[in-house]
Amino acid sequence: MTTWVLAGDVGGTKTNLAIYRFEKPRKATLAREETFPSRDYPGLEEIVHEFLGKEREPLAAAAFGIAGPVFDGRVNVTNLPWQIETGSMAREIGCNDVRLMNDLETTAYGALFLDASELHVLNEGVPRKTHRVVVAAGTGLGQAILFWDGERFRPSATEGGHASFAPRNEREMALLRFLLRRFDRVSWERVVSGPGLFHIFEYLDQEEGLPVSPEVRERMEIEDPSAVIGEAAVAESCVCCAAAVDLFVSLYGAQAANLVLSVMALGRVYVGGGIVTKLLPKVASGLFMESFRAVGRFGPLVAETPVQIILNPKTSLLGAAEVALDLVTL
Repeated sequence: MTTWVLAGDVGGTKTNLAIYRFEKPRKATLAREETFPSRDYPGLEEIVHEFLGKEREPLAAAAFGIAGPVFDGRVNVTNLPWQIETGSMAREIGCNDVRLMNDLETTAYGALFLDASELHVLNEGVPRKTHRVVVAAGTGLGQAILFWDGERFRPSATEGGHASFAPRNEREMALLRFLLRRFDRVSWERVVSGPGLFHIFEYLDQEEGLPVSPEVRERMEIEDPSAVIGEAAVAESCVCCAAAVDLFVSLYGAQAANLVLSVMALGRVYVGGGIVTKLLPKVASGLFMESFRAVGRFGPLVAETPVQIILNPKTSLLGAAEVALDLVTL
């Protein structure tokens, strides 16, 4: 028997929709997919209507990973004037089984279904049947938990990226003071994210006076500064950029360990987000794991946690499809 589901990954910039076909034993096949510029549409319903068209597949269920907090089947999308409701989406799609989730929840769930080739191992660790987490730096810092209930993993969103930044040494305390001159409060997202990488660069440039190549300064005037910093760091063409990325990766590892300790997620850490794949040589250099393990008395235990980098950029979409299948099979 074939089960057709609609999956969505909804963000402030773009919305990805896909139809998946599932056949036993739980084999997912992507039937079709399309990307839409979110800001060109008044709401998600209009995008779904256009995507499905007149010759619609017999959809059994739908699920969407959305950039924003979801409450009672309703979400106000971050960085978009959209409010999405389960009821209105069900009417548009033509099926009752519809679920709205935070995009980090769907990413977390999707990670469970990735092949080994879609994951880069940072730490083999000791596999345990217990909670797992996802931490993903992008425009912001997303975090989610995969709770193990004794039988299966259940994804849960968090807003842990907005927890207060906790410096670990004098340099990071100086970074905090630098950022407090701009912001009333400094969260982890202010340092572990795309904009966060630029904040770190500015601190090292303006406060520590590390050398910046003229080419980097020129490119920053017309390109995304964080992308420029990352490229220059990997190419080792700018001292300040390399130092900024090193500190960024170290902080990334520290916050991943904080999340593990907060929920005893010794089962596995999935590191996601587009930034980490672009900085893979730096992340895999050892800096991330060095910080991850440096948690004092719990260091030996945390060091046994498997850590993997998500390489598949469509993990959230896959997770939404798998959630939709659960709606009609569990």
